[in-house]
Amino acid sequence: MEATVLERKVKQLPFEARQDVSDYLDFLFYKYHDLKPIKPYAGCMKGTVTWMSDDFNEPLDDFKDYM
Repeated sequence: MEATVLERKVKQLPFEARQDVSDYLDFLFYKYHDLKPIKPYAGCMKGTVTWMSDDFNEPLDDFKDYM
């Protein structure tokens, strides 16, 4: 089976199912290639957050009574 066919099928799945597919692929890599899953390291998520609200650092309204 070609990668494009697999990619097309995975894209049609809901997000939660895609995570299951990813977990199963990690299992298969470990089983057949004796590879251990990649461990997170400092900075590994750099560049993954592409959008953040302009008021992200502003105090939350829920905590106004405590300020």
